[in-house]
Amino acid sequence: MPEMYLPREAERRLSSLLKSFPAVVVTGARQVGKSTLLAHALAGAADFVVFDPVVDVENARRDPELFLENHRTPLVLDEVQYAPELLPSIKRRIDRNRAPGQYILTGSQQWGVLASVAESLAGRVAFLDLEGFSLMETAEATSNRHWLTAWIDSPEVVVGTGVERARGPFALYERLWRGFLPQAHFLPLEAIPDFHLAYQRTYIERDARLLADVSDWQQFGRFVRLASALTAQEVNRSQVGREIGVSPQTAERWLGILKATFQWFEVPAFSGNTVKRIASKAKGFVADTGLACWSLAISTPNAVPSHPAWGALFETAVYGEIRKAISLLSPRPIVHHWRSRNGAEVDFLLERDGTFFPIEVKAASRPSRGDTSGITAFRKTYPQLRIAKGLVVAPCEAMIPLSESDTAMPWDAVLLPSA
Repeated sequence: MPEMYLPREAERRLSSLLKSFPAVVVTGARQVGKSTLLAHALAGAADFVVFDPVVDVENARRDPELFLENHRTPLVLDEVQYAPELLPSIKRRIDRNRAPGQYILTGSQQWGVLASVAESLAGRVAFLDLEGFSLMETAEATSNRHWLTAWIDSPEVVVGTGVERARGPFALYERLWRGFLPQAHFLPLEAIPDFHLAYQRTYIERDARLLADVSDWQQFGRFVRLASALTAQEVNRSQVGREIGVSPQTAERWLGILKATFQWFEVPAFSGNTVKRIASKAKGFVADTGLACWSLAISTPNAVPSHPAWGALFETAVYGEIRKAISLLSPRPIVHHWRSRNGAEVDFLLERDGTFFPIEVKAASRPSRGDTSGITAFRKTYPQLRIAKGLVVAPCEAMIPLSESDTAMPWDAVLLPSA
């Protein structure tokens, strides 16, 4: 397959960080396009070295000083977790020369080496999180400002000026079934199940083995599939463990492995000042809807809307869009979910500058005022909070006013030019 590339929203932020920090670390799961992004952004301007868990590439682990001496900067060190011995030498070199943009490191694990990077290069390094394609990227609309950024700046302005749909190359069901990993975007439809099977096996057989002491890898594979199938639900470690016959402690540890390799994300519960009345469990989300569909044995895109997990899959996709958008903001808004003991809930609460932005997700093309009941309950529960206009994100065709305070918006919205 010839190389194909879509411009990434992260390119502008990468350029900005390289102008301000001596080192930048690009993190993210396997196959999200870290190396491809850097190859395009730094084409001809940097040396590239890709490390391996087995081979000591250019003796970097044995003699890090000599390795660095033989490479010019900017220097890209791809999958640096396989060469941790380089970090002290990089630190010493940066301490002697604080010029920006010298070292660009990538990694697909949050534990171990990347934690050491944050500690040993504190004040010298910035982090850029990369995930699979966003909807704006698949629609090749990265020149537009993201709707979420504009919304948390001023919902009123967005409502006043409006949005249109991005309309990428795939319809909703196929988009969720394919997932958002770059390779899955370009593969023919019939190759997608084989891609996700290979991705899961590679993850189990390579990445997780490097992190975990797991006695039964077949059982861990079942755990990964089960976690993917439980996406967009509150996390119950005991229940997950019982499903496959492991202790809650083991389930907790295995979820930690998924989080450490960017395969699983959790959204904490918001409690405010009424802790006893509010559910306290975090909601868990698999990183990619394609892997979730594969784990649920959904055979075709047309089978997505009739599956019991359809709503959870759509919520997972919307959370992915939110996560990708806020990863490019500094500082990032805090994200919570909220659910009261009597069942009222808000899928996502973004908090910035003391204001809360409630977002509800509905997998229906015609959202109604009733879909804002959770947002209304949140306002009544916390009258002392500063709460912005509510937003219902749905697969609808246009922006729809639902009440005096709440609006529905297409999940693939793009701001109109004046927004």
